[in-house]
Amino acid sequence: MSAIFLQSEVENPYSFYQKMTKEQPVYWDETNKIWAIYSYAACVELLNNTAATIPVLTANNELNRSATTIIENLARLSNGIQHEIAKETAQILFSYLKTVGIHTILEELLPERLLQNQINWVDLVCKKLPVLTVLKSFDFNKKDSDFICKKIAQLVKIMQPHKTAEAIEEINKVAEEIYSITERHFVTLPFYEALIRKISDLYPISQTEIFSICVSNLIGLFIQSYDAGSGLLSNSLLQLLSKENFSKDKVDKICIQKMVVETLRFDPPIHNTRRIASKDIQLNNSTIKKNDSLLLVLAAANRDPNHFANAMNFDTERNNNHDHLTFGTGGHMCLAKHFSVTIATETLYYLVDNYKNISISGNEIEYEPMINARLPKAIWISLL
Repeated sequence: MSAIFLQSEVENPYSFYQKMTKEQPVYWDETNKIWAIYSYAACVELLNNTAATIPVLTANNELNRSATTIIENLARLSNGIQHEIAKETAQILFSYLKTVGIHTILEELLPERLLQNQINWVDLVCKKLPVLTVLKSFDFNKKDSDFICKKIAQLVKIMQPHKTAEAIEEINKVAEEIYSITERHFVTLPFYEALIRKISDLYPISQTEIFSICVSNLIGLFIQSYDAGSGLLSNSLLQLLSKENFSKDKVDKICIQKMVVETLRFDPPIHNTRRIASKDIQLNNSTIKKNDSLLLVLAAANRDPNHFANAMNFDTERNNNHDHLTFGTGGHMCLAKHFSVTIATETLYYLVDNYKNISISGNEIEYEPMINARLPKAIWISLL
């Protein structure tokens, strides 16, 4: 049985995850030559194990200089001292992220003229709002923001471990321009010199290298917000509007935030992440050999009944929902955790506060042909 599949080809992956978590929580997939890890305890053990390293996306020779620079400097792709430098930079960038009124962006994305018909929530809001929030938080001008927002779908292909010739061509078309825009804007930020100085004081690297790391990780925030942000906004809306979970009269911001957190556990946008064993690892009576590949199925761990009571039920009042592994844990925990929850909470609250009737129409939800993420292609809704 294969642990690797396209989400577009599976109606309900959770029944498979449930079976594997119970019967083979640490499973060797002979076909794909990879260890698939399903249980909560085993996933946590590996996420915290320094011998389970994040695979480095090596720059393809066909990628241009800008794309190569971005790949080599992203915080989430590195280990050791390089990871520490990049992560420190990303944390500092997050600390300078300004609060932006989500409602003002939504008013731009949802003009009255569009609401007379059904709208595609995914294309109109989910694929734009998270990226625009980051851009506006760092005061990018409208022209540059519009360009990056329009082209980000091409740039995120830089994260694919195996890039097709077509993907490489698309990446090269936009990487240089987005890097140039970000580089040009970065030096205008009020904290620019302080950030460079702080990293320089902490680590023995040149200011030129620091500058590249900073620019790349700012671009990394755009990339990170695109797929994961879009998926969370999509999946949270689906949960909000499901009959058993939604009662508009009883919804407030705290209620919505709890629902977003439970969505991250129950139906997360990112289903799995990969690691490489840098040495032999003993796990659940199995020996993972040095250089073996690992597939940590976080979406399965999030529904492990050994950690979450009534794990297959959507329950916003469960007392340990925050234990979900969607953002990872330990040294490689995703820095966008609180940022993503805030955006989704504010967005859904805006909807219930401004529209009397929110309804989904159309056929059954279809998903993008991706292995690591379960992202709806479209969600058609009416807002009245």
